[in-house]
Amino acid sequence: MQRTELLARLERPQTWDVAVVGGGATGLGVALDAAARGFSVVLIESHDFAGGTSSRATKLVHGGVRYLAQGNIALVREALHERTTLLNNAPHLAQPLAFVMPSYKLWETPFYGAGLKLYDALAGRAGLAPTRFLSRAQTLQSLPTARPQGLKGGVEYWDGQFDDARLAMALARTAQRHGALLVNYCAATGLVHQGGRVAGVRCEDRETGRAFELRARCVINAAGVWVDRLRQQDGEAVGRAIQPIVAPSQGVHVVVDRDFLPGRHALMVPKTADGRVLFGVPWLGKVILGTTDTPRTDLPREPRPFEEELDFILREAGRYLVRAPRPQDIRSLWVGLRPLVKPADDEGANTKALSREHTVLVSRSGLVTVTGGKWTTYRAMAEDVLERCFGAQLLHRAPAGVTASLKLVGAEPAVTPAHPISEAPGVHLYGSEAIAVAALPGAGVELGGGLTEAMVRFAARQEYARTVEDVLARRSRLLFLDARLAARLAPSVAALLREETGADPREADFIALARGYLPAGQA
Repeated sequence: MQRTELLARLERPQTWDVAVVGGGATGLGVALDAAARGFSVVLIESHDFAGGTSSRATKLVHGGVRYLAQGNIALVREALHERTTLLNNAPHLAQPLAFVMPSYKLWETPFYGAGLKLYDALAGRAGLAPTRFLSRAQTLQSLPTARPQGLKGGVEYWDGQFDDARLAMALARTAQRHGALLVNYCAATGLVHQGGRVAGVRCEDRETGRAFELRARCVINAAGVWVDRLRQQDGEAVGRAIQPIVAPSQGVHVVVDRDFLPGRHALMVPKTADGRVLFGVPWLGKVILGTTDTPRTDLPREPRPFEEELDFILREAGRYLVRAPRPQDIRSLWVGLRPLVKPADDEGANTKALSREHTVLVSRSGLVTVTGGKWTTYRAMAEDVLERCFGAQLLHRAPAGVTASLKLVGAEPAVTPAHPISEAPGVHLYGSEAIAVAALPGAGVELGGGLTEAMVRFAARQEYARTVEDVLARRSRLLFLDARLAARLAPSVAALLREETGADPREADFIALARGYLPAGQA
């Protein structure tokens, strides 16, 4: 994956069928779908692939139990069917997971159980396993660290979990195998207009400062919470005022050691003290606790939790676990910004009430913008985007459905996962490419946290990794699992990257970043 070759392809004069701005779940899904249908595709990403919201999810492949409670039946039904498609197409990165909802009031088991039975019914043949009502003893067997005082029973239901950043990388590399050109650290600097119509995009390589102009029949703005920036540029170029459509909401996640919630079941609390949902999810050898839904008006690359959000998660987790997690128990702490779409007359102040469905807009000048939605439905979102492109006559029509059974990189040939994603990370997360990783120098040299020298080399050679952050945050997930350990490994990873790429791996920047993944005073 030589960057000089990628930039040389970027510089060649041609008119692409599709140019995608944004390398998160949505943009990568669109790039893969378009490339798989035979279109010429280029995708640029200002930072790293999945460097924003798409690596900071709650790691659930799900229909959305809380969306069902909001009455959003259509979104839940679509997500449940897409859940099964994703589990089938990337079984090394996305797998079924059992959740248990403990009941501390007699009415909770039948009430929430009935809703979860409806969840099963909406899934139909795409269901993973039937919902079960649990006795008190069965609940404690599944959640041995659940608070036993006052426990009446529980409900078990099934959803999925995944490694979001590695799934994004699988999408990118699968798109590349279908002929797409994808370049990270290449920022869109403006749109090309011709005769009042969008005719391409200008971009700049953030490592060298080289500028490029990409001509394209269809430009798709898939920049997540940042889509309004390109929309504003489009409006200014043709003399039209553009109203922002994104109401950002942040979700905070706390990671603690596995002994807070041992076993293979996740915890789900449908209604906390302030009405929010709380999850406790076993993931890659740790436990994720979250999340929150807090409006914010700014769009930082590295959002930080508000003090009251952290207090909420620790306090509510302590109400349901035998041992309450404390700030000093936190191994990592991260925040994701959700790109929620607000109605034209809504200021976005109550983000919990905003729809999680995606929106696709085509401007008068032909800029296609997609935002909103959720990771689980990335594939359906991509199909919707291309359908709008056809309807606007930006592209010639090509049959849909090509990605419904398209195995992602690492799932070819069919892979039977030997390890659940809830267990500690290792070479098994590479699926069928584990053999290729094992063949590289340093396969037997573990740096820490399951990361080997060979994995770092593979990240540089095959997975577009340029910096220490790319490796420790997204090719491996150590920053999200144990920020202190990730910081300790930075020098070793940096040395390997210098050897592989010859570029500055930005070691010091990463060490400073890792401090922000711990509570104040804990770094």
